[in-house]
This record gives sequence, structure tokens and C-alpha cells, in this order.
Amino acid sequence: MQFSVLGCVYFNDNDLYFSEALDSVFGQSLLPNEIVLVLDGPIPQNLETSISVFKAKAQVQDIEFKIIRLAHNMGHGVARQSGILNCKYDLVALIDADDINYVDRFKLQVDYFKLNPRVSVLGSQIREINHSSKKPLSLKKVPCDPEELSIYLKTRCPFNQMSVMFKKQDVLNSGGYVDFFHNEDYYLWIRMRINGYIFANLPNVTVDARVNELFYNRRGGLKYFLSEVKLQRYMLKNGVISLGLYILNIGIRFLVQIVIPPRIRGKIFQLLFRRKL
Repeated sequence: MQFSVLGCVYFNDNDLYFSEALDSVFGQSLLPNEIVLVLDGPIPQNLETSISVFKAKAQVQDIEFKIIRLAHNMGHGVARQSGILNCKYDLVALIDADDINYVDRFKLQVDYFKLNPRVSVLGSQIREINHSSKKPLSLKKVPCDPEELSIYLKTRCPFNQMSVMFKKQDVLNSGGYVDFFHNEDYYLWIRMRINGYIFANLPNVTVDARVNELFYNRRGGLKYFLSEVKLQRYMLKNGVISLGLYILNIGIRFLVQIVIPPRIRGKIFQLLFRRKL
């Protein structure tokens, strides 16, 4: 099965981390047929230089390398949608600009799609590592079974987005990525589930995801909370969740994202939603 790899990069991305992320793509046991890289607004020269090196490397390895340039920083939703529309193949693997993919990630996912053609989106487990030292910190686990994922989606995002591989046409049939402050992925999965598409996760860890001291700060604040409320309203309106679960979800998010300070919020996430290593 032929497939594309889609990544986005913007001006604040670390050049060293970006290079490690791309190295992990070129080091795969099953190489992609195409890499699509979206530049979400202008980027510094060191990133431009690194991209030129990887473009030359792709040519040597007979991998098509597309660069999509957005004139201004538009955010993940718009950037990813622009990338999807430029992917040649129906099977698309997402990568983050600072995470490290395990050598067999793409092979495991492509093999799964071959054996399970009804599945539209496939993710995996991830390991969170310290952004600079790469010391293992925790596992972020998600359910594997499609039925369990349908239940899990009612309270939390069902995928570790940096591990996802999906069928492009199924994503586009559900409207694709749209701007939705920090919730572009979750909003997409909800719409796909409403449309009856099937999800799954591998039990394997396939990505090391970098986290730093600002990681949990981004999961709080008024703007983040209001985005979550909007998402919950959408699920309630479309029959994904009941009124009781809507109230519970909003209450938990208000407590965690508004009331609790970021430092304590981080400890709660690590205690309840991560498996310490």
C-alpha cells in the first residue's frame, strides 16, 4: 500500500528536534512514497536549510517531497487541511515536527490496514519524553478496540494525534480539518464517528512525544475551556453524549482548566491520565 506522510512546521519549532523527527521518518523500515511538509507561515533560515537537506535526501531515496507554503501562520487545523489536500495517496500518516517515530511505526500501521480494510483511522500508544534530555517520563495509553474507542470518545480524545494514520477520503468526507482552538483533531474524530467511520489503536508504542514545562499550561485557561465547551455542545447536539454526561464533562473541564493552577494541573494529568515510567 502506498502512503503519504504529512507534517507541519512553524517559526517556533526547534531545528534540532525537527531534524530528529524527519530522521525518524527516513529511518523507517517501510519508507513512505511521499512526504508533504506544510510551512505554516514564514520560518527561520535554519529550518529552511534543514528542509533543503531532507528534500535532497528524499530525492536520493526516490521519495516525492512536497513543500506547501502558507503566507501567514494559520494554525494546525488550516495547515493540516492544506497538507491533506496536497497528499497524493489515500493513506496518510501524521507526524509532529518534534516527535520521534519508532522504526517500525509505518510498517505496523500499513500491515494493520491491509488486514482491517474497514478501519478509517489508526493510532497507537505513545511514550512521553523530556524535550531536551529525552528521558522517558510516562506512557499515554488509549483503547485499541473500536467499540471501546466509541465510548472513550465521549469523554476524551480517542487518539494520540502524532501517531495517527488515516484514509484521506474518509477524512475529507467528514469535512477534514477545520480551525478549532487546540481541538482540531478531536473535532474531526467526533464528526467521523457520527458518520459511522471505524477507529482503532495499536497496542504498540510507536512514537516518543516530547513534552516540556509548558505542556500542561496549554491545556488550561479561559480560551481553552471555551473551546472545550463548544466541542461538548456539538457532541450533545448531535447525540454523541447525554445531557448528564455533558454537564459532567463541562464540570470536570472547568475544575481542571480554570480553577486548578497549571502546576497542580500537570500533576493531576500525570496521576490520572499517564502511566509513570
